[in-house]
Amino acid sequence: MTAVTERNTSHTQREFTTFHPATGEIFASYPVTSDAEIAERVARARASAQWWAALSFNERRKILLKWNSLLISKLDEAVTLIVAESGKPASDATLEASLACEHVAWAAEKAHLYLRTHHRSPGLLMANMRAHVDRVPYGVVGVIGPWNYPIFTPMGSIAYALAAGNAVIFKPSEFTPAIGLWLEKTLCQVLPDRDLLQVITGAGSVGASLIAHGVDKISFTGSTATAKKVAAACVEKMIPFLLECGGKDPVLVDVDADLERAADQTLWSGMANAGQSCIGAERVYVHEKVADRFIEILKSRASHIKAGINYGAATRPAQLEIIQRHVDDALKRGQAIVGDRSSVGERFVEPVIITNVPEDAPSMREETFGPVLLINRVQNMDEAIAKANDTSFGLAASVWSKRNGEKIAAQLHCGMVSINSVFTFAAMGSMPFGGVKDSGMGRIHGPEGLLEFTYPRSVVKPRFNLPLEFTSFTRTAFADKVITSLGRIRHK
Repeated sequence: MTAVTERNTSHTQREFTTFHPATGEIFASYPVTSDAEIAERVARARASAQWWAALSFNERRKILLKWNSLLISKLDEAVTLIVAESGKPASDATLEASLACEHVAWAAEKAHLYLRTHHRSPGLLMANMRAHVDRVPYGVVGVIGPWNYPIFTPMGSIAYALAAGNAVIFKPSEFTPAIGLWLEKTLCQVLPDRDLLQVITGAGSVGASLIAHGVDKISFTGSTATAKKVAAACVEKMIPFLLECGGKDPVLVDVDADLERAADQTLWSGMANAGQSCIGAERVYVHEKVADRFIEILKSRASHIKAGINYGAATRPAQLEIIQRHVDDALKRGQAIVGDRSSVGERFVEPVIITNVPEDAPSMREETFGPVLLINRVQNMDEAIAKANDTSFGLAASVWSKRNGEKIAAQLHCGMVSINSVFTFAAMGSMPFGGVKDSGMGRIHGPEGLLEFTYPRSVVKPRFNLPLEFTSFTRTAFADKVITSLGRIRHK
């Protein structure tokens, strides 16, 4: 079963179809945006970007908040579309859409604080100069979104790019295009005569065409392998890019952790959204003194979790093959606590928890992206930290300790850490989101997310003219002596 199929409907038009992940039934068909259409949309976006960038921060804020109010009033529509194409429960879709709206509001309200003109000291040698730095929107930002969180994740780029003064062309995943088209429709209701947010649909070739037509920045969310291809294409065109990729996110449980809370939230982190979360738990390192108790609690809580009730179907059928391979590998090397190889079904995956899997196993090294937790005992947190860092990924982590949480967090090589909690940084508009190493580069959300969608422009101007010219072929020996003397005073 494939979740998306493409077919030719004529010599000039192609379309593709999406399916309900839980049943395999057809949901909708969409056109594959042609190369010519993408070129036209980039041109229209440029015209709108010029108008949008010329508005004041306050004018943009009012428009974006009006859009956000419309999104909130129609939240049920968004939830229905997300559930249909991603397969997640309505409760999870509601949370996702609500958090997306939170980021629209934060970006709209805070843009002026972080993107306004900043005055700089010119220094002693240039004391007669006035200096400031402007933050300039790039113009047209291309956003290539994922299927696992089809509104929340891309909104972290869309909202911040718009608040910074850019127009956006959004290519949603070919598995979940409906929510992207809905976003375009709602913003058009607020600004019917402008092309601030346009959506193009199709598979990877459509995203490649977007880059080829020379947008001014790309924000991509997806696998590391695809991210490298996107980066190479952008470098060829000298287009700056932001990459948000996957992870093999660790949980570290110290001897003094609140085991009930740690087990409860680790289970949710690993299983929610059918394990299809880039910041979801995959590896768990537990202090050996509390490991048996932690596993006992985890096993008890997992016995009440059912696929199709607590979380939905796998959105992307091909992911099931990866999950099955990892589960089979881990079962051969470790011991099952919950589930077995039969837990991986045709559409749903029941919870799987396995312990004592060697660190060099593929299931411990590669991203699984399914409701699978691998738990290993450690002698102390130094060992846990070393093993947590021994990965090509560096996205997120969760630390559980009453006394040493911040000390442990400071030693983890990743972009985000939750102490005695999970996922919480993603819900905060003020906190940057992103990773290091194979987990990507650049940041969405927070001040850093706003800055990502602008570039700095340095502007200097004389406040008064000096009697000595330093930037002229008429510069005298006396001027050179003054420069030297000032330098000695400044740096002695």
